[in-house]
Amino acid sequence: MKIPSCLPLLILLAAVIACSSDKEEDVTPTPTNQQPQQCDTNNVTYSGTVAGIIAANCNSCHSTAVATNGVVLDNHARLKQYADNGKLMGVINHAPGFPPMPQGGAKLSDCNIAKIKKWVDAGAPNN
Repeated sequence: MKIPSCLPLLILLAAVIACSSDKEEDVTPTPTNQQPQQCDTNNVTYSGTVAGIIAANCNSCHSTAVATNGVVLDNHARLKQYADNGKLMGVINHAPGFPPMPQGGAKLSDCNIAKIKKWVDAGAPNN
């Protein structure tokens, strides 16, 4: 069986066409030595940091309107009670003896936990 003389050229052309559709990000390896983005715990405040984390992760069950198990976390005074008695850090860290929160949801990110801890360690100020 005789192979047509243009077959190698057709194979080369097909390879060029197939490779031309590759995007750079598909063929360029991602560096493995990149550092993960750092968690910024500078300037943590109740109003600028903690209230937003609590609103996004806790208030659907622990607001004045819902108050699951009587727990309300939608204002500074109520949240400070749980910060001061250790329950806030216990539940968000999923520590033994505390119900893991958010219930039925994923644990807060390490960064958000670090921010809340920084606020609690500062005395849970209303700032």
